Amino acid sequence: MGKEQDPKYKHLLLGLLFDGIGMLSFAIPGIGEFSDVIWAPAAGWLMTRMYKGKVGQAAGIFTFVEELVPGMDIIPSFTLMWLYTYILNPKKGDKLLD
Repeated sequence: MGKEQDPKYKHLLLGLLFDGIGMLSFAIPGIGEFSDVIWAPAAGWLMTRMYKGKVGQAAGIFTFVEELVPGMDIIPSFTLMWLYTYILNPKKGDKLLD
């Protein structure tokens, strides 16, 4: 694992953490929906900070909506974005923020 790969795995670990936080609302029925109101804007903002450009902005909007809509928290948007960036479209990975 070279230094050039460090951001790749850092983004994966952060993405898994953020997806886990987003799914916590399922653990606490009733209170979870309230927490989504707080987590949705934070998750959208975090997505735009992790991935720059139009793709990151679109992912931030998607993440915001996905976290805000009840029952959609199951979608691992951060992990999906990581897969898109590093597996499906790896050349775009060169443009990530550290």
